Amino acid sequence: MARQSFSRVVTGLAEADPGRVVARDDAGTLTASELDRASWALARGYRDLGVGQDSLVTVTLPNTVETIVACVAIWRCGATPQPVSPGLDSDERAEVEALARPALVVGAPSASASVPWVPAGWAPGPAAPDAPPMPDAWAASWKAPTSSGSTGRPKVVLAAAPALIDPTVAVTSFLPRGQVQLVAGPLTHSATFTYAFRGLLTGHELVLLPRFDERRVLRAIAEHRVTWALLVPTMMHRLLRLPEADRAAADLSSLETVLHLGAPCAPEVKRRFLEWVGAHRVVEAYAGTESNGVLTIRGDEWLEHPGSVGRATRGTTVAVRSADGVDLPPGEVGHVWLRREGGPTYRYLGGRSARTDDGWDTLGDLGRLDADGWLHLVDRADDVVLRGGVNVHPAEVERVLEAHPAVRGAVAFGVADDDLGQRIEAVVDVAGAVVTAAEVLAWARARLDPARRPAAVRLVHEPVRDDAGKTSRRAWAARAARLPAP
Repeated sequence: MARQSFSRVVTGLAEADPGRVVARDDAGTLTASELDRASWALARGYRDLGVGQDSLVTVTLPNTVETIVACVAIWRCGATPQPVSPGLDSDERAEVEALARPALVVGAPSASASVPWVPAGWAPGPAAPDAPPMPDAWAASWKAPTSSGSTGRPKVVLAAAPALIDPTVAVTSFLPRGQVQLVAGPLTHSATFTYAFRGLLTGHELVLLPRFDERRVLRAIAEHRVTWALLVPTMMHRLLRLPEADRAAADLSSLETVLHLGAPCAPEVKRRFLEWVGAHRVVEAYAGTESNGVLTIRGDEWLEHPGSVGRATRGTTVAVRSADGVDLPPGEVGHVWLRREGGPTYRYLGGRSARTDDGWDTLGDLGRLDADGWLHLVDRADDVVLRGGVNVHPAEVERVLEAHPAVRGAVAFGVADDDLGQRIEAVVDVAGAVVTAAEVLAWARARLDPARRPAAVRLVHEPVRDDAGKTSRRAWAARAARLPAP
């Protein structure tokens, strides 16, 4: 079958099986016919507010069926959804809005009085009896997610691919058609948004959780017979912190595929997760919002190459290079560069791409290749801390801290130091556990060499990463300076 507009695919779902549930949330279910009708009505309302061909529409909504309807309505206008996290502060929102220049903001007040907005739950009035039908349309860019801002100011990543798809073909081998997909991360995050909607358009039923909660995830998998789930390492770590009896009692028999991505996963966490869920069910992907390349590794392959994030696939070539652009031999750490067949897969609004004229691109990660071409990530280049002339990777420190049984999450960062240039400090989420900062600090110091030992640890009782597994080391460093001294 030839590619069709997303709009036509949604109508096709309703024509094929109008009563099939395509999404469910805490409030109820959404059938294919309900999605078709509601999105057409909303599309007319958006059009009347000024949304047109290739407009950007900012969407800041929770994980509910309303978000599904809103994004389909935007595509039906020939426009592009621009999901934005509600976690951005007012200055960041204003900056992103200035870059995107949306025709409409959905779910949150716009930063500018000149940009119209509608709140969650908004519905247009009835269409005029003589209103002409809306034509089949598709945007030149199917999505425009906002980067996390974890290594700087957020920017908009405008996909080069249009809002067209062949619904009879699986998007990729690890996203087969016709699944029951658990959506536990925020739909405003690029990966969750991408896999949820690509799944919806190829016959998935989406099970939307309002936010990540370990016990709710296990209940949802069993209750709805979930077959496909996207997790990030933070989620995996939190699931493994559940009592062993709870994990043993969990019914995971319906699960066929667990995809994890978003950040490097600590080897000890990955190994325990594979032992619990089954290596045959787990696939890891290394890719960015920019879709400029993809590497994958199955669980059984990972056991043979522990610590790897994958090997190049789907027309991708990978190289590890020095700061001056020289390809490095296997085993040496350098900047990770990717090249994918075809033209550019994205363009930035508010940022400069590193893509070269011959198609090589980097997202700023450091890593090394082994002799067989498997990539091992180290950290983000921008986050490396130079302590007394020694490069320290915060991710290494975080993995040690998160191995402490009382620690739910950790963020390490560099702080200016008169003697060393920089020193390592950390903020650690202990989630109400009875433990002192001194105890956590002693744990880390016993397991790290002197150059990598944190100078201070501050305890908090709130997540240090969002439900997409993202964090800002810069923001936590600034906040840590205001926390009580440990």
